[in-house]
Amino acid sequence: MLPAVPARLGRRGLAIGIDIGGTKVAAGVIDVHGQVLAELVRPTPATDPRQVEDVIVDLVHEFAASYRIWSVGIGAAGWMDQSGSTVLFSPHLAWRNEPLRENLEYKLRRRVMVVNDADAAGWAEWRFGAGRGQSRLVCITLGTGIGGALIADGRLERGRHGVAGEFGHQIVVPQGHRCECGNRGCWEQYASGNALGREGRELARANSPVAQDLLRAAGGDPDAITGALVTRMAAEGDATCIELLDDVGHWLGLGLANLAAALDPGQFVIGGGLSGAGDLLLLPAQRSFRRHLTGRGFRPAAPISMARLGARAGMVGAADLARINARTGTRGTRPAGP
Repeated sequence: MLPAVPARLGRRGLAIGIDIGGTKVAAGVIDVHGQVLAELVRPTPATDPRQVEDVIVDLVHEFAASYRIWSVGIGAAGWMDQSGSTVLFSPHLAWRNEPLRENLEYKLRRRVMVVNDADAAGWAEWRFGAGRGQSRLVCITLGTGIGGALIADGRLERGRHGVAGEFGHQIVVPQGHRCECGNRGCWEQYASGNALGREGRELARANSPVAQDLLRAAGGDPDAITGALVTRMAAEGDATCIELLDDVGHWLGLGLANLAAALDPGQFVIGGGLSGAGDLLLLPAQRSFRRHLTGRGFRPAAPISMARLGARAGMVGAADLARINARTGTRGTRPAGP
């Protein structure tokens, strides 16, 4: 049951933000200042699009029973068309040309805005977090894969067909690790939470003596080693896990240097679950970025900062974008600034 709502919170402007990831659906009621007033989490039924919709509908109804809701925004882990009506493809969910907005509006009987989840997180960091006010911001979300967002002069940039910002699928190692997108050697195969877990599992399966503590922490089962476990043990001082994070940081910095060459942002913000590693990830990324930056020493280098809003960024950004679009009456995924 949601908490009782003071009368002052029943004002116009409250929005629901829902962040749909590969493992969980996180939802919250967000006010005009980006504050989370209530939140709920459900597992993601990743193999069934209809069940995902049902989870969303249940969450909206539960919030609407206690809050006067002005708008609903969905951050979806997938490639959107320019109109924001269809999820064209998701590497980690079962969406293929899925008319998600239309389906949800039919079931909810209210307008819904659907955006890419990384765009939602990037927007939140630009509006309320580490990139606030930056004229050209690139936000990278590190989780199951790598998501990306570019905010330029107060607008989300999605490209001609709506699928810009898929930075995780730039190829950094030709013929490298197979990626869920169908290609090989994508950046997210080397600089994501999944990549960190895979490297830990491979080290444990090789029966390396330096991986014995990690293997013990996983109960002797290499398959139980995840990026989250490696990150936790690195924070506790495990030398092997610190080294694994350092490797991921190297790849992160290399990819950021590629993006700097193409986009010349004023700032990079790093979010997502893996950003919880803090300096253990940030410092090697900064070193690698400086090493690989084109024209290094003769051009400004964009600072790299950790996100401030944490795991809530996606829901906060989706809610804020939906509120702005409801106010302006637009439907696309490239809103003007508030």
